Amino acid sequence: MTIQEQVASGKSLPLMEAFYTIQGEGKFTGHPAYFIRLGGCDVGCVWCDVKESWEAGKWPVMPIEQMVEEASAYPGRLVVITGGEPLMYDLGPLTKLLKERGFTTNIETSGAHPFSGDFDWVCFSPKKFKKPHSSIYEVADELKVVIFHQSDFSFAETHSKLVKPECELRLQPEWSKADQFTSEIIEYVKNRPIWKISLQTHKFMDIP
Repeated sequence: MTIQEQVASGKSLPLMEAFYTIQGEGKFTGHPAYFIRLGGCDVGCVWCDVKESWEAGKWPVMPIEQMVEEASAYPGRLVVITGGEPLMYDLGPLTKLLKERGFTTNIETSGAHPFSGDFDWVCFSPKKFKKPHSSIYEVADELKVVIFHQSDFSFAETHSKLVKPECELRLQPEWSKADQFTSEIIEYVKNRPIWKISLQTHKFMDIP
């Protein structure tokens, strides 16, 4: 099987980085977590803070068995698969193997590609730069919208009407715009209590 075939089947994936840290955003803020950041993204957010992840070919292709083995070296049993855009790949084999090793699996995704994988928690963060695939709405456990522009509030409301009723709704100020939008987000959430605030606490703690 060629490397391309291995990637297409989800048996090997381009790995930008993997690290053990504290989840800084969303539902699992404060939880120790092992992050698997896959290389490759075709969404192209102008404010992305990991633009180096976009080009999949820059990163080594690693067998999923090795990824899981390296994750197992740490005491935490929460894995977050992120990117780039992780749903560019078939995540079924990787999540199956993680589950077999006793991990809880989370994903952070823009939802721009068909959903795959067995996840305990799906954080869906839609972006204006590429329309989400319809498969994400029925599986999203958390809708996390980054506020970079005034129009992002209405963008958030539009997507909140498409997810399942029990999906948790969060607004997160984009880091470089936090001074501009945090106070407005606070007032917005106070007036619309179906929403919660997510902050990038890992940046306040200066950790990955």
